[in-house]
Amino acid sequence: MPIVYNKNIDEHSALALWKIEETEIELLAGLQLKQHELDIIASLNNGKRLLHWLSTRLLLRKMLNTEEYIDCRFEEDGKPYLVNFDYHISLSHSYDYAAVMISKKFAVGVDIELIKHKIKSIKHKFLNDIELAQKQMGDNTEGLYVAWCAKEAIYKWNGKKGLEFKQHIHIKPFKLRGEGSLNAIVELPTGTRELSVNYFKTDDGYMVGYVTPKSP
Repeated sequence: MPIVYNKNIDEHSALALWKIEETEIELLAGLQLKQHELDIIASLNNGKRLLHWLSTRLLLRKMLNTEEYIDCRFEEDGKPYLVNFDYHISLSHSYDYAAVMISKKFAVGVDIELIKHKIKSIKHKFLNDIELAQKQMGDNTEGLYVAWCAKEAIYKWNGKKGLEFKQHIHIKPFKLRGEGSLNAIVELPTGTRELSVNYFKTDDGYMVGYVTPKSP
């Protein structure tokens, strides 16, 4: 199993990345699936979507270190949860990678993206004018991906529809590095929160962002 990154974020939480090199058959062999999951697999057909679905579930199994059946479902707004394990979880995937974050105590959010220059053409859709004026984001491809992954991770951490990247999540100035952290102001229906997001770039050109767990 090609787990290329495995980190304990704190005593309650962990993050892992898996480079997808297996076939669908090899991935299926490591899972216990029930009919509703087989129906999902049938709807995905072949290709990356199916590999992503299978790999996130298998990575989740490895992180939980169990041979028991894992009932992973989704809330109405799309946030994944476990029926029979007491963990918060977040799932992400991009091209050749799957990412999973788990925590016994805190809500979590993770995002992984393959870095591409085309993000510059959509930066105005997820960054406000103040963010665009920051040199580490405005015209910097890697900086734009840091911002995108951070906002996506925060969206997953929240797990509710209606949280708009441009309107409700505001990235504070940060120093762009190969690995670092930033703070973001998040406008939630329950009030304004400040969250910390860690990020890092892989050697083969992917950006990863994850919310640093601090609150349920």
